[in-house]
Amino acid sequence: MGESSRIADDDGLRADARRNRQRILSAARAVFADHGIDAPMATVARRAGVGVATLYRRFPTRDALVRAAFAQQMDTCAQALTEALADPDPWRGFQHLVETVCALQREERGFPAAFVSAFPHSRREHARVRERVEQDFTTLVRRAQAAGALRPDFHPSDLAVALLSHCGLVTALPDDRAASRRLVAYLLQSFRAEAAREPLPPPSALSLRNLPLAADGSQAQRRSEGCDRDTRQRGTG
Repeated sequence: MGESSRIADDDGLRADARRNRQRILSAARAVFADHGIDAPMATVARRAGVGVATLYRRFPTRDALVRAAFAQQMDTCAQALTEALADPDPWRGFQHLVETVCALQREERGFPAAFVSAFPHSRREHARVRERVEQDFTTLVRRAQAAGALRPDFHPSDLAVALLSHCGLVTALPDDRAASRRLVAYLLQSFRAEAAREPLPPPSALSLRNLPLAADGSQAQRRSEGCDRDTRQRGTG
């Protein structure tokens, strides 16, 4: 082992450990894109060229791996929301936020499921973050409506509907950027106040916390099966 690989960086990781970590995260994004975030942890380990035990030492849970793999994308979303709230033009901020999240959906096929997994139902440590995001987005919506730019019957749950629609498109047509951009433009135009010529039906009960990512609604079942499978693999690895 060379001297450089034994030197710890500022975050305490040796150079070789840092390379292993980055290789695992890169492999995770590729596997999640191909098989969803319920893919076996062993598949990620094989893709990264490391042992399952090494993977679990770095990331003891699937949640930890998903969050680390898409940390940059999550930060981008958080920054987009902060910038949207700070923009003196609330519609411009709203548009920037929607375009940013949809661009991430398009560029990272595993991101939509990871995005939803960042809004868990019962994890106390994430509840405050989730509530702040929801409150900030609601504030942005009200500002845009007060400015007369966003249709008055827009409901925050409509963002969940829009993201689910866009997710379906990029899943079916992952390489068709033109279709993605056109759908986002259609959605944004439909959200404008001048498009509100007739009232909409009542809003959906969807939210970022209960978005189904499978057409058959089997996400929860697949997640349960994936956790059971990982537990078995970890016990026999």
